[in-house]
Amino acid sequence: MHATTPGFFKTFGTRARAAGLHLLASGSIAAVVAVLVFGYWYPGDLRLVAGGTALFTLVMVVDVVMGPMLTFVVFDRSKGVSHLRRDIAVIALLQMLALSYGLHTMYMGRPVGLAFEFDRFRVVSMAEVVVAELDQAPPMFRRLPLDGPMLFAVRKSSTTEERADALNASIFQGVDNGQRPKFWIPYDEQARAQAAAAGRPLDALISKYPSSKAAVDRIRTAMATQDDRDGLRFLPVRAKHDAVVVLTHNGGIVEFLLYDGFF
Repeated sequence: MHATTPGFFKTFGTRARAAGLHLLASGSIAAVVAVLVFGYWYPGDLRLVAGGTALFTLVMVVDVVMGPMLTFVVFDRSKGVSHLRRDIAVIALLQMLALSYGLHTMYMGRPVGLAFEFDRFRVVSMAEVVVAELDQAPPMFRRLPLDGPMLFAVRKSSTTEERADALNASIFQGVDNGQRPKFWIPYDEQARAQAAAAGRPLDALISKYPSSKAAVDRIRTAMATQDDRDGLRFLPVRAKHDAVVVLTHNGGIVEFLLYDGFF
């Protein structure tokens, strides 16, 4: 112990510089990944509602910290250039594997659909979509997007066979119609009117959660007219994190509000 300690401190500065350079490189890669994740996969409010921020933070902390720490531990010029290169290559490989796994997890968890389900909305992730049914969806919904979710409504089962199939999928597979492309329909004027009719006034939200008043007042202030303010409604959102969506009087989406934000 006493014999090796002076050697460690003698190389401390070299180790720290190598780890610092590795940290800088890892941070640069993390910045590029952040643009991809928050600019395309989890845009806007969905970074919180769909859990993108928490997942990105976990992946990046593990990946950014792991590489520099291992570099700090193994970096020692006395090993020789070939040995040192091999050590760094192994660390880089481990870091790339960790990053690849993290990116795959975020890719599969990314929201590809925002579905209106009669009395609520659902954020549908890539992993939840019944991909085998994509060819049965309307043409505009047959390709899952990479730049944020599609907005659509969910139709009711139209036949006895469909109702039995939907019930079976829900009970035995845990799959709801909002996750099944064959039930997706455009979020058109009729669907928007249904969403607005199903919504509740924002005063009901304030009544149940008084701490939501500041967020509601902010949204109301941003509306152009008093009629727009009075027409605002909300519906619950089923997602990674419980939320509500604020709607205009004609069913247009204004903003998501997390329950965690005003509990």
